[in-house]
Amino acid sequence: MTIRNGGERDGMAAVGRLVGEALRLMTAAVAPGISTAELDEVGARYLRAQGAESAPQAIYDFPGFSCISVNDEVVHGVPGPRRLAVGDLVKLDVTARLDGYIADAAVTVPVGIVAAEHRALCDAARAAFAKALPLVRPGQRVADVGRVIDAEVRGRGFAVVREVAGHGVGRTIHEPPDVLNYFNPHQRDRFEEGQVVAIEPIITLSQTRLVEDADGWTLRTKNGIFAAHHEHTVLVTADGAHLLTA
Repeated sequence: MTIRNGGERDGMAAVGRLVGEALRLMTAAVAPGISTAELDEVGARYLRAQGAESAPQAIYDFPGFSCISVNDEVVHGVPGPRRLAVGDLVKLDVTARLDGYIADAAVTVPVGIVAAEHRALCDAARAAFAKALPLVRPGQRVADVGRVIDAEVRGRGFAVVREVAGHGVGRTIHEPPDVLNYFNPHQRDRFEEGQVVAIEPIITLSQTRLVEDADGWTLRTKNGIFAAHHEHTVLVTADGAHLLTA
């Protein structure tokens, strides 16, 4: 969406704060032995108490409140009985709706001590987001975000996932424009002041394709390698990008 007035800005700020706090609570609860369903309930309990609902449930009839993906599961993992173990990477992806406004954010959390390459993968996702953020400003080409993300990720020896991308957000989960994690010279979109977008590097140890699980939701790497995901909902302002879900 593109924010046109103070009421819309306040609405997006409110849901963004809730998503950020839910992620903080869920991250703090990550520990060996906890199930992904129990983690999901941590965020769901908090958000429902604040009057928010799960946007994926409301819009897509997703089976969980939030998406929780582990290790080679890249995105859209369905919470369930799986229990986390030391060495896992768990992706917590929270998308909530409050008073008609939607915000979306994700973090990748190492469980205990993880392999050095997997910790470096998490660092790369965060670094790629940080490098791209200064380009999220009015008049800048959206494609330049993908160029910077891809360069940072490849420079660290990893690869972006091309089948999924960032996107506009606000009134529904996925709105224009697509914010790819690689450079597409044919994409002509430019950021506009007041626009709300989700910037989300989604990366893997090496180039691979995605496959869908039998549950019809979970996307995982075809060759079983680990993935990392870092995302925030961002408001484009004349002064640059403002994180709504920090």
